[in-house]
Amino acid sequence: MLSKMITFYPGPSKIYPQIENYLQDAFKSGILHMNHRSNAFMDLLKECIAIFKQKQRIPDDFQVYFTSSATECWEIVAQSLISRNALHIYNGAFGKKWFEYASRCGRNEIRGFEFGINDEIDLEKIKDLEKFEMLCFTQNETSNGTQIDGNRKQNDSLIEAFTHSLIIQDITSSLGGIEIDWKKGDVWLASVQKCLGLPAGLGVMIVSPKAIKQAEKVNDRKFYNSLLFIEENFRNYQTHYTPNVLNIYLLMRVMQQVTDIQAVSLKTKKRANDFYDFIDTKTSWKLLIENTRVRSETVIAIKGSEEEILRIKQKAKEKNIILGNGYGEWKNNTFRIANFPAIEDWEFDKLKQLLIL
Repeated sequence: MLSKMITFYPGPSKIYPQIENYLQDAFKSGILHMNHRSNAFMDLLKECIAIFKQKQRIPDDFQVYFTSSATECWEIVAQSLISRNALHIYNGAFGKKWFEYASRCGRNEIRGFEFGINDEIDLEKIKDLEKFEMLCFTQNETSNGTQIDGNRKQNDSLIEAFTHSLIIQDITSSLGGIEIDWKKGDVWLASVQKCLGLPAGLGVMIVSPKAIKQAEKVNDRKFYNSLLFIEENFRNYQTHYTPNVLNIYLLMRVMQQVTDIQAVSLKTKKRANDFYDFIDTKTSWKLLIENTRVRSETVIAIKGSEEEILRIKQKAKEKNIILGNGYGEWKNNTFRIANFPAIEDWEFDKLKQLLIL
């Protein structure tokens, strides 16, 4: 039975066990068959956004919007915020996909800059960086276990170099797991099926006043997913589409359940450091990311030969443990470990026993 498996898959990942009761509560409450223009839904949306902002320490003047996925948010950004050009910086599969998707939207100049997975971003290699009105990057790259941490020098250098630009960050594998410095960005994109411990099917946008002003300047109203249309609806605690009421309800309940993001973040980082040290000192496995300054704290990539990877995944399956597959160019020579809050310490203890063998 899948329910008896311990999963370290980095998305969709383990959901909080309390979700089982929350599902029943949602059904009993009657909210699931309420019209999304009703007062009952608007009250739910208002309460969900309020507790979400409180627990994640999001500034009062930032807005929170819900979509169907982070990928949908890529489209909203491309359509509603670019008037001239944008620069995408990436070192992995999801950052590259975002860049390619934005390029296909055909809005003016979209330039990409790729850097290595063990490299820190060298701004001197980026030509004409001062001309770009928007900088986009994946803060936590799920495909290879790297991150551009908001509390580190690498991110600070980017923000300083692009003070004239909108800063757009995809935090799908970070939101709810590590503390974010929201003032270091203008739009933050995510989905709920990772650190937030929820079923897939809900995207999140956190948007600054500066980004709203840019949307007003672009004045995109041709598309269904116009950011202005979204903002006008959410201002009244409504949505521009028929929403995922169940996941909004579940997000509210999970936010009521979890501790403040500062405490969650401290635990996430401590467990990541412990697990990295364990792999380095107690096993024969090698870490894909050798540069400690760019390692993710929520997704850990471990490398080996294709035969070794197949063998450990089979052994894990026999012990009712699911390891995350490698992704993209690292598909066959890595496996990935999610270090998300819903995963418990005893489950990591089981994983350690497996990897020592």
